[in-house]
Amino acid sequence: MVQHCCEMMRSNVESTCDTHPDRYDCPDCLVDYWEQSNRYVLMIRNEGGGGGISIAYCPWCGTKLPQPAD
Repeated sequence: MVQHCCEMMRSNVESTCDTHPDRYDCPDCLVDYWEQSNRYVLMIRNEGGGGGISIAYCPWCGTKLPQPAD
């Protein structure tokens, strides 16, 4: 299990929604963590699925995030 930089990051990355079974369909989910590449992303929603834009700093506490593995 990954140690996230702050409670807000953990809460957002782990959030689930009763209305949307896929986090990428939920407008309340903003940030995702991609474990395979050790990357935090701002979630992008599109018709073909979800994607993300890498972020280097936590939007809540400002901590520098780990460098992606790829």
